[in-house]
Amino acid sequence: MDNRFLLIIALAIIGFMIAQAWQLENRKVPPAPGQPPATATAPTELPEAPAVEAPVPTAPSSVTPVTPTVSEAASTDTKRGTRIEVLTDLFDAVIDTTGGGLRVVKLRKHAVAVDTDFFQAAPAPALRPRFKLLTDETKNLYVTQSGLIGTGGPYPNHKTEYTASNNRYVLADSKDELKVPLRWQSDGVQYTKVYTFRRDAYVIDIEYLVENNSSQTWQGHLYRQFRRNYVESKGGFLTRLPTFTGGAIYTPEDKFDKIPFSEMAEEPLELDVTGGWVAMLQQFFVSAWLPPPEQPNRYYTNALEGNRYTIGLKQLQPTTIAPGNSGRLATTLYVGPKERDRLERLAPGMVLTRDYGWLTFISAPLFWLLEYIHQWVRNWGWAIIVLTLSIKLVFYPLSAASYRSMAHMKRMQPRLQSLKERMGHDKQRFNQAMMELYKKEKINPLGGCLPIAIQIPVFIALYWVLLESVEMRQAPFILWYMDLSVRDPYFVLPLIMGASMFVQQKLSPAQLDPMQRRIMSALPIVFTVFFLFFPAGLVLYWVVNNILSIAQQWQITRMIAAKAK
Repeated sequence: MDNRFLLIIALAIIGFMIAQAWQLENRKVPPAPGQPPATATAPTELPEAPAVEAPVPTAPSSVTPVTPTVSEAASTDTKRGTRIEVLTDLFDAVIDTTGGGLRVVKLRKHAVAVDTDFFQAAPAPALRPRFKLLTDETKNLYVTQSGLIGTGGPYPNHKTEYTASNNRYVLADSKDELKVPLRWQSDGVQYTKVYTFRRDAYVIDIEYLVENNSSQTWQGHLYRQFRRNYVESKGGFLTRLPTFTGGAIYTPEDKFDKIPFSEMAEEPLELDVTGGWVAMLQQFFVSAWLPPPEQPNRYYTNALEGNRYTIGLKQLQPTTIAPGNSGRLATTLYVGPKERDRLERLAPGMVLTRDYGWLTFISAPLFWLLEYIHQWVRNWGWAIIVLTLSIKLVFYPLSAASYRSMAHMKRMQPRLQSLKERMGHDKQRFNQAMMELYKKEKINPLGGCLPIAIQIPVFIALYWVLLESVEMRQAPFILWYMDLSVRDPYFVLPLIMGASMFVQQKLSPAQLDPMQRRIMSALPIVFTVFFLFFPAGLVLYWVVNNILSIAQQWQITRMIAAKAK
């Protein structure tokens, strides 16, 4: 293969990494605290209620002034009442009686981090700090809020002071379901907000049971939203991951759409949708509100003071309950990891929250194959190695053609060097003579480019698989490799990768041009520096691929050299 093409591929990879870093550095920044954008009206704490008269109104109408102002909203996010502890097989959760929202969710099967110190024993999985997905800490605020709104008297919203029978609820070993009721009443109407947790489920059902003991017909709308504080971290050029943190919606018409926080600040969303879902995304984890498929809702976003953002939905058609009757308003909440199997069962489009970018059509089947291999080898590191072997076997004929072409070109190096010495001053004449030599010897200088070109999208697709597949998070391999989704703590694999690139260059035909030769000789060093910060699983793939390529290239070169004697 022509080394110039290899140089182009190398520069393409470097350009890809630089472009990602540039996008992170230059993405739009939301307005500073206390400075809402001029194009947006001052957001309110609660969504407006739709007009009662219209079954599906096109726009909300004004309601009685029961919603707080922006400044009040910012001050009440961390107000606390009685804390209710909820323990299940998957959650350590906290519900607050002030507002009745989920204020803390720790995931019992996901640790904060894995200790990668090879020389010190890591704590047992049960003793590691659990990953906190939701929290009402002021700096990292990320909570759920829900309630009822309408055009009449007071309704229970996310500022309401509920009462609870107990301060601690535990899912018993003999039970598959745990209910946590919260109560509040006003004007003859009794409200019970019920959380239902289930075994081995990150899905939480939330329902409002309304007993209308008044003399008036009750009408109300259910709303639910996420409130999150977000300030983008400032990392280094290579250490900042390009994963997305922000909002997302899914509609049956337009499918999956990400909504960055900067977009929430520039132009609040208002969109009427039947079905679908709204979510808050981050690397490996997602929280989503999932309404009934047949229910019309208004999706909305808001940007508040203090770098706080809201994404949610409100029911458009009112629920009506006659005097003396009772009714319910229900919704579903998902709070957990982006596990493919769970997301596929959850709702249409939820699996798209595993954001593999523009190479999803490669990344998705690549992960499926990795997962299938993992079922047999029970180790994600070995699964990556077997995957690499499988890819090499599939493309073995193409690779063999590539290395035969390179071996023939290497054999022609002395003759090319002679042409260079005689005609180097006339580039046009030299290139013409070189192509005639290739034609005479039946060598295609670009014949071996395809296998390398195919590797690049596979490489990038696997990069996104490692960044977005929670199954790879904290996946151990051997020795100190306790998490294949983060960089090698001792940089051993990147150094091996750099050495393997150097060996490959020695097996390849050298560039005749001194400048190109110097550039090519610097590539192993440049790539080693970049790979220092790549996920260890990705570097493992590249190292195994290089080693297999070296073995195949060495054998083919040896065979062709023997035939030439």
